[in-house]
Amino acid sequence: MSRSTAPDHSGVRQDILDTGQRLMAGKGFSAVGLNEILTTAGVPKGSFYHYFGSKDAFGVALLESYFDDYLIDLDRTLGEPGLTAAERLMNYWTHWQQTQSVLDCQGKCLAVKLGAEVADLSDPMRLALQRGTTEIMRRLGEGIRAGVADGSVAIDTDPFEVAQSLYQLWLGASVMVKIVRTTQPFLSAMTTTCALLHLPMVKQDDAKPLV
Repeated sequence: MSRSTAPDHSGVRQDILDTGQRLMAGKGFSAVGLNEILTTAGVPKGSFYHYFGSKDAFGVALLESYFDDYLIDLDRTLGEPGLTAAERLMNYWTHWQQTQSVLDCQGKCLAVKLGAEVADLSDPMRLALQRGTTEIMRRLGEGIRAGVADGSVAIDTDPFEVAQSLYQLWLGASVMVKIVRTTQPFLSAMTTTCALLHLPMVKQDDAKPLV
């Protein structure tokens, strides 16, 4: 029996999503047209609606794909063996600071880039953002609760409330970093994070301009 030569539709669909993520992380959702995505991805222009019913539906799929990958990375970070829960949490925020301290996040900061924009454009995309960010905060809450259990974290309130506050803090810091074009907001966010979790203050370099 010969091997099938049918096109890999799932692969083409993912190529479109990956290309859209890279472009929209830099320009935003509204500024990127479908033709630009398809041309960059090397996909025939007439085939978009074979994979997505509309640009709005594409945006939902884009966000869902982004958060799927994000949560896999987060689970890996918060499950790294041989570390305390506090060390795992600090690795997460350190990685956040490192990857977002550049002008071009190379597709890694989609929630920060699109959050305010698409929440006003599309309720389905807003709900996709809500589902994704809720899962991030839930996992961070579990990580904080694990830190309380192993004694590496000390808090005065519910772990999930702290997780929500910290995630919102870092989202806000990411926006401010883009406004002021220095890493100072991340330094402040890290200081507040250590204080809320009663962790030793990490040594930080001075604020630097984004590159």
